[in-house]
Amino acid sequence: MPLKILHEDATLLVVDKPAGLTVEEIARQLGYTPAHRLDKDTSGVLLVAKNEESLESLRRRFKEREVEKHYICLVEGDLKEDQGIIHTLLTRSPADRRKQRTYPLNEPKEGRREAITEWKVLQRLQDYTLLQARPKTGRKHQIRAHMVQLGHPIAGDKLYGFKNQHIPRGLTRQFLHAGYLKIASQEFVSELPEDLQNVLELLPSHYGN
Repeated sequence: MPLKILHEDATLLVVDKPAGLTVEEIARQLGYTPAHRLDKDTSGVLLVAKNEESLESLRRRFKEREVEKHYICLVEGDLKEDQGIIHTLLTRSPADRRKQRTYPLNEPKEGRREAITEWKVLQRLQDYTLLQARPKTGRKHQIRAHMVQLGHPIAGDKLYGFKNQHIPRGLTRQFLHAGYLKIASQEFVSELPEDLQNVLELLPSHYGN
């Protein structure tokens, strides 16, 4: 699968990652190492370091929360509030090792890491809500697990979705896209892919207009 490059310089490649490819597959294709992760079926902005010095610098910036990331996600149901913050502990689920599970902040922190996600409503649709999610920490499956914590899993998420979940017409993956990333003074944007745009166009508005 050919990769779209959003930016390239002496130390950095910025890839517009398509859904369906793992970061490991992208690393093999490019011959360079991604500085962070996107799930296989999540699309969007991915930073790839072209040397070890750049990789260490990027990973440090992510660890120290110097990177701003915005995701677009479609979640099941209608959120009552227009915006909010989810602040939990997060760790691997003992019931299903493929998943992450949230815990309240007042529970023991041993083996559990703090996870913070800000979100706001972009559009209300019939049976679904389109959100912008801004993770302040970079935990595995953070947004997916946090949306379940809200009671509104991401549409099409087969791992985290509720039993007998309804999937929007035409959606073949989880509706999660890394649309914006800012590091230092550099900003990178990935437009919502055609497959997700088509899903939105088929959904009626919340008010039936």
